[in-house]
Amino acid sequence: MRKILHIDMDAFFASVEQRDFPELRGLPVIVGGKPESRGVVAACSYEARKFGVHSAMPCAQAAKLCKDAIFVPHRFDAYREASAGIHNVFKRFTDLIEPLSLDEAYLDVTKRAAELGSATEVALRIKQQIKDDVNLTASAGVSFNKFLAKIASDMDKPNGLYVIRPEAAEGFIEQLDIRKFFGVGKVTEKKMHKLGIYTGADLKRWSEVELQTEFGQSGAYYYRVARGIDERPVRPHRIRKSIGKETTFSSNLLDKAEIWQTLLGIAERIETILESKQLMAKTVTLKVKYSDFTLNTRSKTHNIGLVSKEQISGALPELLRKTEVGSRPIRLIGITLASLQSVNEQDKAAKPQSVSENPQLGLF
Repeated sequence: MRKILHIDMDAFFASVEQRDFPELRGLPVIVGGKPESRGVVAACSYEARKFGVHSAMPCAQAAKLCKDAIFVPHRFDAYREASAGIHNVFKRFTDLIEPLSLDEAYLDVTKRAAELGSATEVALRIKQQIKDDVNLTASAGVSFNKFLAKIASDMDKPNGLYVIRPEAAEGFIEQLDIRKFFGVGKVTEKKMHKLGIYTGADLKRWSEVELQTEFGQSGAYYYRVARGIDERPVRPHRIRKSIGKETTFSSNLLDKAEIWQTLLGIAERIETILESKQLMAKTVTLKVKYSDFTLNTRSKTHNIGLVSKEQISGALPELLRKTEVGSRPIRLIGITLASLQSVNEQDKAAKPQSVSENPQLGLF
């Protein structure tokens, strides 16, 4: 049976800041824009999370929730350096490493677990080596597949280690809140609740055909993971095809200014991902779901690689004008970037497209 680890660094960006600047230790640190800006929170320390601050939250809102918060700008070079050190630790234990981001990865340690006696021992050694080499803490999930390992890594944060053994998997999944299932977002969770699905046990009562009828292709996935089935291998050379973020509004929205501010926030979140992975994109897709659940997507491929929030937002007005945003209520809006490639393949310093921040000035 496979031995899979999911390693997730604890509040990574904020922890690097607290490591490098001792005066920040023990304080509520927020990495992102300034509190008076239109930026969003890229990361925050556990001290800030106690006040309800979380990533992707508008910085202005975070400042209201945590009045003593210390806002610091991104330092991606420092995060990449720390990430390189963490991955060097991984390589001492296995060559089957699937990076998900700078601070998160799956590891297949089946062979090494046989040498050291258990996957739990491997996880303990990795955590200690990361602490010794990089002076940061990580949380680890240990199980026999990726689905369960990822859930486990979030069960005992920060600096945690949680193991889901094969004989305990069925009971663990049955009692698990449906929102903890990887792939179940806010919209899907709400739909599942309407169907009476609140836990893994509730999900398990549904047949595969019934789930596919309600959730399309995702239904087959939900059917399998409710039974602890996940045969996906750890892929060392996993290639990401797209990066996307979206926001579902609590009530249908018509106001252009509010919609535009939401899009700017999404663009900033995507910029953070591009920067952390040293990627750029040439294709921008705007996703709009109207109040009647009709879905529209509008795309354009550019000659230059887009890397910044200014370039991403600069591509949006043309796409917005091809929709009914502003004249027809919407419930969801999102941005997806595709045609990804490394910034080393093209000059990163391409001139950003200029764009007004006032949607009333003819943006759409």
